[in-house]
Amino acid sequence: QVQLVESGGGLVQAGGSLRLSCAASGGTTSSYAMGWFRQAPGKEREFVARISRNGGSTIYAYSVKGRFTISRDNAKNTVYLQMNSLKPEDTHVYYCAAAARALPGGNPVQYDYWGQGTQVTVSS
Repeated sequence: QVQLVESGGGLVQAGGSLRLSCAASGGTTSSYAMGWFRQAPGKEREFVARISRNGGSTIYAYSVKGRFTISRDNAKNTVYLQMNSLKPEDTHVYYCAAAARALPGGNPVQYDYWGQGTQVTVSS
């Protein structure tokens, strides 16, 4: 029903910024809460941020609070993750996810659709 495609990843130096985008198709973006997760090889998928259907509610992992901002433009069917003050520890594949439930949290099982991921590498 819903296809998600992430973009905007790349290589940056520590302290730099990137903006990730998640473009949705095959559905109405406003019907879904959207989240960002990240994963390193051999590790569990880690919650990063979530935004509600209308953008009125956001939550963040403690590790990214004050540095990352999730936002959405439902007219463009796009969700963003602005990442500032990047650290080498932020090096992961970042995934966009959509949830039918109104207010999912940080558990990946609460999300119904997933993108293929985009690599973010932060050099020291």
